[in-house]
Amino acid sequence: MEIRPYREEDRETLKQLTAAAFEGVSIDRNIEEQFGLLNGTDWAWRKVRHIDADCDANPSGVLVAEEGGEIIGYITSRIDRATCMGWIPNMAVAPGRQGQGIGRKLLVAALDYFRREGMKHAKIETLDQNAIGGHLYPSLGFKEVARQVHYVMEL
Repeated sequence: MEIRPYREEDRETLKQLTAAAFEGVSIDRNIEEQFGLLNGTDWAWRKVRHIDADCDANPSGVLVAEEGGEIIGYITSRIDRATCMGWIPNMAVAPGRQGQGIGRKLLVAALDYFRREGMKHAKIETLDQNAIGGHLYPSLGFKEVARQVHYVMEL
């Protein structure tokens, strides 16, 4: 397996991987479970739009895990030079490849990217229902600083 820089031709595959990997750990999925489709759009359609935003905002901060020509994971990142804070908005590993250390390697690669870019801190968010993230992130040195509750209502 190699971790390489993002290429524009990766975009659609990253979006497909997102829909597969975020099935049980997405705010958009939670909203859909309670309220149904939003204006005819399902949770996956809404979630994969985040990948477009990440790739457009900081393509050099998107890293791709590839093995044998197949994309098996990715991580996106943003940098805030004013605060020297790096942010990881999205990371996914192909469902059949989870539990093999790919996510950890992607995180380490993103943290190395942040250091090269002069960042002094890194942040990542996860849902309480994401047990893997709840274990993985602290094991790499992330410290919990807050919990947030999301509310939605029909209008």
